[in-house]
Amino acid sequence: MTKPVAETKRARGAITTPPLSPSVRRHLGKSLRSHFADSLTEPVGERLETLIDRLDTPQDHTTRP
Repeated sequence: MTKPVAETKRARGAITTPPLSPSVRRHLGKSLRSHFADSLTEPVGERLETLIDRLDTPQDHTTRP
């Protein structure tokens, strides 16, 4: 059984929440995969494709202006 957020331990002033159970993690993973499945098959926009191409291009960091 998990504790409410108000009863969890504090670490450096922040409230820490208990980790998610494996069944909850599986459920969330399945839900997210089904929600975003269509976006994985859609074409990437031109601007995003340009940015991805820039990531693939090696940059020369030895020259300075």
